[in-house]
Amino acid sequence: QVQVVESGGGLVQAGGSLTLSCAVAGRPFSDYNMAWFHEPPGKERELVAAITWSGDNTYYKDSVKGRFTISRGNIKNTVYLRMLSLKPEDTAVYYCAARAWGDTADLDRPEYEYWGQGTQVTVSS
Repeated sequence: QVQVVESGGGLVQAGGSLTLSCAVAGRPFSDYNMAWFHEPPGKERELVAAITWSGDNTYYKDSVKGRFTISRGNIKNTVYLRMLSLKPEDTAVYYCAARAWGDTADLDRPEYEYWGQGTQVTVSS
């Protein structure tokens, strides 16, 4: 059984920053490619950032490039999403996801096997 648990959401003013954390339990963490998705109000869930199992390669949605950074700490079985210069349009429920397949060429594919429960991020203007 694989468990994915996010934390770190909250309310922040525009221009502020937040760091989301995601802890994964189950198979060895190093087996998983990881990703963060967001689901803005009234919109579909979409891929925001992804990172390979090695941590060597990453993918970012165009609207977050230069502002968000995905990283992983294999020893602590945790993946992070550092979000800077937040905008009201970043308001969404953020989900962490894991999958045990794929490589660098698959980073922009949204198919994931294991999901967390989501954490709310609200950016006020």
